[in-house]
Amino acid sequence: MVVYGMQLPVQSQSAMYAEPWEAAAGPADLLAVARAADELGFDYIASCEHVAVPRRLAGAMSTIWYDPVATLSFLAAATERVRLLSHVALVGLRHPLVSAKAYATLDHLSGGRLVLGVGAGHLPEEFETLGVDFARRGGVLDETVDALRAALGPEEFPEHSGERFAFRDLGQRPRPAQEHVPIWVGGSSPAAVRRAALKGDGWLPQGDPRGALPEQIARLKRLREEAGIEAPLTVGAITEALYVGQPGWDTGRRTLSGKPQALAESLRAYGEMGVDQIQVRFRCRSRAELVDQMGAFATEVAPHLI
Repeated sequence: MVVYGMQLPVQSQSAMYAEPWEAAAGPADLLAVARAADELGFDYIASCEHVAVPRRLAGAMSTIWYDPVATLSFLAAATERVRLLSHVALVGLRHPLVSAKAYATLDHLSGGRLVLGVGAGHLPEEFETLGVDFARRGGVLDETVDALRAALGPEEFPEHSGERFAFRDLGQRPRPAQEHVPIWVGGSSPAAVRRAALKGDGWLPQGDPRGALPEQIARLKRLREEAGIEAPLTVGAITEALYVGQPGWDTGRRTLSGKPQALAESLRAYGEMGVDQIQVRFRCRSRAELVDQMGAFATEVAPHLI
């Protein structure tokens, strides 16, 4: 069965996907949506990261990007079962022990609900201002994932020795509540797909239309088989924008809308191509409409995704 999760509104407001009502929204709206997702059976809620957005891109990207650790920790206290995904954290911007401290604490406080989604990033100014070499960010992320595997493991005194980072005899508690914190790797470039295949517990594609996914999934599987990795990989997909029912307003030509069973039939294609979890986003004009859409999807569409 394909499970479903969602990127939270409000916490990032790129012009590519933010709805107009989000500009005036705040913590109460985040809480309401997170609680609805928790109650309706969504697998995860997600928050993404940019530390700072350059002025040249502020119009398109917005400068509203909540910190994922702070946001997910805030919502952890208001929810009980829904998982907490960073989609994605730019962990290459900081030392792995700093990231491990924050995310281990989040996992501990939430009772083991963290999914650590990581990505390489794409803003040169963001990296350069923080003293990180943008051109080498891929190699930095590769080693950071290895270091985080150790630092988020069960050992109070984790050890890692690599080209850029080395630590031992340094204790960190609290430990994560999970024995194994899942790391999902984001991105659709050849390097990102390879990173997901060889280092990840899951893959979070970025911008792939559904027609491109079968080839990407085949490459993921081939790379893991060639490397002798037998552990399962959670393959994700971001669906088209959705509206359950007939909207009665212009939701855009790329929005999937209509009767629940018709939507489910379309979305089942993801599972048939090897996708394990879909990230859904609903067109909406208010928080109330978003929560209504979430409820309609969970009760009328999701049961038909099996």
